[in-house]
Amino acid sequence: MTNPKLLVVATGNPGKLKEMQAYLSDLGWELRLKPDELDVEETGETFMANACLKASEVAKATGEWAIADDSGLSVDALAGVPGVYSARYGKTDADRISRLLRELGDETNRQAQFVCAIAIADPDGGIALQVEGICRGEILHAPRGTGGFGYDPIFFVPAQQLTFAEMTPELKRQCSHRGKAFQALLPQIQQLMQE
Repeated sequence: MTNPKLLVVATGNPGKLKEMQAYLSDLGWELRLKPDELDVEETGETFMANACLKASEVAKATGEWAIADDSGLSVDALAGVPGVYSARYGKTDADRISRLLRELGDETNRQAQFVCAIAIADPDGGIALQVEGICRGEILHAPRGTGGFGYDPIFFVPAQQLTFAEMTPELKRQCSHRGKAFQALLPQIQQLMQE
């Protein structure tokens, strides 16, 4: 296997690219956004299926190594909803939050988890690595904090006594689902580069 130096990130979101660069900065890979015209429909029924699909399609289309993630919120009392539809649960973050709070109503079981699945595909589209990170927490009755994005203001992490939106970026990176997924990925990605 050649020593891969370029990793195409299967997203059009510069914020996600920047976030991945922060996790992978010590490895010497150059991360690049996928071409704008390349759009992969997320048809998987799980976060991992979507991550693998995106990584594989982008790798085949570009002929380069590709990395993709898929993540979202899974609420116990709602049988895992919004799950893979987390980003499509409303038009804006505020819409998504209010819909979720409305659907939970007075439910006493507020247990939930954020899940992040990451897949890396080789230039032929074969999946070389896949990892998953999970952060357990609870859904609050009302938003708290101004940081982060998405469901962060209503996702409370008991171990930290903070919502994701109240955490510093460093703390969120350490304890979040994405942070845990990248912690699992780093030793494996280094091994992959040495093969």
